[in-house]
Amino acid sequence: MKLYIDSANLKQIAYIQEYYPIAGVTTNPSILVKENRPYLELLKDIREVIGDDKELFVQVVGEKAEEMVEEARNICNQLSGAVVVKVPVTEEGIKAIKRLTAENIPTLGTTIYTPLQALIAAMAGAKYVAPYVNRIDNLTGSGVKVVSEIATLLSSYQLPTQIIAASFKNVQQVHDVCLSGAQSVTVGTDLIKKFIAFPATTQDVEAFKKEWQSMYGVGALV
Repeated sequence: MKLYIDSANLKQIAYIQEYYPIAGVTTNPSILVKENRPYLELLKDIREVIGDDKELFVQVVGEKAEEMVEEARNICNQLSGAVVVKVPVTEEGIKAIKRLTAENIPTLGTTIYTPLQALIAAMAGAKYVAPYVNRIDNLTGSGVKVVSEIATLLSSYQLPTQIIAASFKNVQQVHDVCLSGAQSVTVGTDLIKKFIAFPATTQDVEAFKKEWQSMYGVGALV
């Protein structure tokens, strides 16, 4: 299992990077625009925070395959380290994924709502596919079921493409896709913090501390 930060906020990324086992950072146009900064400068700053070994995902915005390929080349030339190019799973996007795969530029097929979209992206050579779990739920579907069916298809046809499940509103959704075959998840920073937050844990830690201090004194460590 790999955990990615779905954010472009440097302060949040630095915090999560310090405390949690992170594999990298995923961004999209909306996330980058939200920070109200020159996008390339921001991406370079994110790279500085996470280092070259962790993956940094950047999404193309062109509509035609040729534009997407040119954007991908530019992204890879401008940024150091492990870069993965996010490409929407449209007809033009699939064409772009095929060309980028031939150039050994790793891609993630994004904006996925159905298992067949993921399968086609995988057949085209995408390294990753990203089903939108909560957005699928909002369309009266089941995001977890879609993830499960994608995992089954990829396994059945022995495709090396991995699932990075995206779009979550709560911890239960993340839990469920982990059990449904997703190798990775990309999650907002606020939700990541909730992964280990549980009232009983805090209460137990406080109880242990009070008992220890009553015997050995305030500030005493093992």
